[in-house]
Amino acid sequence: MPTASALLATASGLGLGLSLIVAIGAQNAFVLRQGLRARHVGAVVLVCVLSDVALICAGVAGAGAVVRSHPGLLDAVRLVGAAFLAAYAVTAARRALRPQALQAGEGAVPASRAAAVGTALALTWLNPHVYLDTVVLLGSIAQGHPGRQWWFAAGAALASTAWFTALGFGAALLRPLFARPGAWRVLDAGIALVMAALAASLLLAAR
Repeated sequence: MPTASALLATASGLGLGLSLIVAIGAQNAFVLRQGLRARHVGAVVLVCVLSDVALICAGVAGAGAVVRSHPGLLDAVRLVGAAFLAAYAVTAARRALRPQALQAGEGAVPASRAAAVGTALALTWLNPHVYLDTVVLLGSIAQGHPGRQWWFAAGAALASTAWFTALGFGAALLRPLFARPGAWRVLDAGIALVMAALAASLLLAAR
């Protein structure tokens, strides 16, 4: 049976995990859009959850020190991630500016499961903030719970699982709102702005 200190470490990991993941970002925007379109939601949610769990475990196991000691690697990820996000921003902007393309279904969501999974992987693993937040920050704070680090990791993993499941499958509740093309144009315009801002921030942060 978990001790009080183990439960406290789990609760701390859950709280920190939610605070880091519940924010407007490339990954969340993609999961939301897949959920609204009801396309490959299970596969996308699973990829995001497993990726987060892997990164959390790596951070708790001490990979944060490796990330900090190789700033050049992070810079490379920043540049590749910025290019990917910029391309995604252009695609979203085209959908927002061309409602006729949206109505025809052009570029709405990745057509195949493989394409959806590939996009989810890219939006996760090409985002350097994932390494800084999940691996470095979360991994460092986990060390503040000596002997209970993996309880902390379990809490953070639970946060990711709950969030992505709720975001992906809970998006069904918003589908009546998105029955109107205008709502999709607003969403895509917002996604384009978020992606462009993230791409710009990555370029500015690269050395």
